[in-house]
Amino acid sequence: MNKNKIDYLLLGRVLALAKPYRKVFILAGILTALLAPLAILRPYIIKIMVDDYIFKFDIPGLTNMAMLLGFILMIEVALRYVFIYSTSWLGQSVIKDLRVRMFNHISSLRLSYFDTTPIGTSTTRTINDIETINTVFSQGAITIIADLFTVFAVLTIMLITSWKLTLVCLTTLPFLMIATYIFKEKVKISYQKVRTQITRMNAFLQERISGMRIVQVFNAEEKELEKFKNINRKYTQANLDAILYYAVFFPVVEIISAAALGLLVWWGARGVIGGEVTTGTFIAFPIYLSMLFRPIRMLADRFNTLQMGLVASERVFNLLDKNDIIENNGTIKKESIAGDVEFDNVSFAYNNIDHVLNSLNFKINAGETLAICGSTGSGKTTIINILNRFYDIQKGKILIDDVNIRDYELFDLRKKIAIVLQDVFLFSGSVMENITLRDDRISEKEVIDAAKLIGAHEFIERLPNGYNYQVMERGATLSMGQRQLISFVRALVFNPDILILDEATSSIDPESESVIQYAIEKLIDKRTSIIIAHRLSTIRHADNIMVLNKGEIVELGAHDALIEIENGQYKELYEMQFMQLES
Repeated sequence: MNKNKIDYLLLGRVLALAKPYRKVFILAGILTALLAPLAILRPYIIKIMVDDYIFKFDIPGLTNMAMLLGFILMIEVALRYVFIYSTSWLGQSVIKDLRVRMFNHISSLRLSYFDTTPIGTSTTRTINDIETINTVFSQGAITIIADLFTVFAVLTIMLITSWKLTLVCLTTLPFLMIATYIFKEKVKISYQKVRTQITRMNAFLQERISGMRIVQVFNAEEKELEKFKNINRKYTQANLDAILYYAVFFPVVEIISAAALGLLVWWGARGVIGGEVTTGTFIAFPIYLSMLFRPIRMLADRFNTLQMGLVASERVFNLLDKNDIIENNGTIKKESIAGDVEFDNVSFAYNNIDHVLNSLNFKINAGETLAICGSTGSGKTTIINILNRFYDIQKGKILIDDVNIRDYELFDLRKKIAIVLQDVFLFSGSVMENITLRDDRISEKEVIDAAKLIGAHEFIERLPNGYNYQVMERGATLSMGQRQLISFVRALVFNPDILILDEATSSIDPESESVIQYAIEKLIDKRTSIIIAHRLSTIRHADNIMVLNKGEIVELGAHDALIEIENGQYKELYEMQFMQLES
């Protein structure tokens, strides 16, 4: 009972998605009410033609009735075309809006969601599950109502025409209802398995294709192939189970329909001979019977389609209802900021338990550069994440220009901060599109000027088609240094007040390092900058260097001062790298 209640609530929520298209929805409802009586008119007219015109040899009257039948048929065809088109159009319009809503919601979620959820799962929700919701409109709720209208209309006209013949035909109906119910329940379970398996397959494929380089490097192709075969086998079996139930159900329905027709012929022929049933009624009833059994047979499939649409909608709504987003309650917007950054007793944990940062206190004056170094897991990247409010801190305050970052409007805050990551992500598209991110406010001249300032213009011009060179997915056709330079130009054209470089030189070869270092110097000029680096040679000119260990500041000061600290951690790291370079 509770499950049915949830289904009705879900159905109501899905149908509410059609609110912007209520006129089309109402039109579909009106057509549903019109098509049922129109459908039953055809056999009824045939009955009249036989009884009142054919046996009375009334050719003019028969011709008029034939013309009426043709006219009604044309109207029914036209209305059914409009019905099918409008319900399909309604479904496509709803899922078009829902896809946009879903993408917008996913893009607003905290990064913690992406840390714990496979990309393939989100892809399935956005594409496959939403596509399934379309069937609620095109093949589900409205069509079910239309079929039910047809069933009741046919039963009514059959009872009016000959209640005895109707009862004879309905003797097989209980068997049809039982078969339909069993089929509906079995297919529902198999479809749920199909949805689960396709989610697993999408997640597996996305992850393995993205990581194909690692798979091939470690010769893991055969092992991954076996895993895929296993997932594919389960997915195929789930589909085969559904096919099996269809293969059993439809022949059973045909047998039941044939039995009903046999009873109809047996009883109807006796009625015609005995004068209880007219010849027209006897001819019309097989048509009525076909019109009665067809929607009943299809109802099972329609209910399963509706059920699968509701299962998919539940998954979609669960994601849309996920409130794991950064609260954007700030109201402060500024044209520009000076760039003073202060961490005041900041503590943070990704899981609210194990703290990555512990009571952190430091300040960066406007225009200064702070370099951060430390071992893996010391909290360097976490500082970047919380400064941009990708995650919210549990304790303390982060101030920019003496204003709590929570008081800034979120998107305005992020406009003031640019990040260049170690792993540069480039989208499929031109170099120009990757730099501007399709922001129409950035002109081509601004891009070229920024590229010249960074030192990237020459290499971009050497590419085929220059700035219109088509970058493949993730920038696979470019070197690491080239991708990094493009990311620098991208950061510069957005003219940030605060710049963050997260190990931007760690994967660069020595030949490219001098070019990248020049680009970094141009980027950080007259900007508040935070540089995270393993290569200490690239940060020795920073105003201050902060050494982190397990989320706490161990040392903080200029390069020359830190080198003078006896047994200092920075000195030890620097000398270790210097010795490696010497060797």
